[in-house]
Amino acid sequence: MSAIVLVDTSVLLNVLDVPGRNQNRDAVLDELGARVESADHLFIPMAAIIEVGNHIAHMAGDGRVRRHAAERFVRLVRDALNGQAPWKPMNFPSHAHLLEWLADFPDCAMRQVGMGDLSIQKEWALLCRQYPMTRVRVWTLDGDLAGLDSHPPA
Repeated sequence: MSAIVLVDTSVLLNVLDVPGRNQNRDAVLDELGARVESADHLFIPMAAIIEVGNHIAHMAGDGRVRRHAAERFVRLVRDALNGQAPWKPMNFPSHAHLLEWLADFPDCAMRQVGMGDLSIQKEWALLCRQYPMTRVRVWTLDGDLAGLDSHPPA
């Protein structure tokens, strides 16, 4: 049975082959192929799009490498927006959702959970409520978001 999968920054950095952040590229590409084959519904949270762009913009070293990574990133997001990728970008959050996230942020900041991870946690929880009979998970290589995986009742 297919799942709803939120694709995290750490996964996208490997897909895009961003130097210094691509140590798991082969395993990520293998898993991506398996997710596509199992007809999982893949979504890129806005936070992941912004974070990946920031990581690329702050790459040290050769500007040409940064430029090529930025161009691959633009193609990935553009293809997602145009329905030509195995994933779709999540919609920008509503004002009400953003206000809820902001209200929770001070407590999250005390636990060293940033706004990006908080927004992904909230989007995951919302999807779990909207689709209670469907598995919803975050695909991440980051320990902070690992474990966000709902299993619907059998």
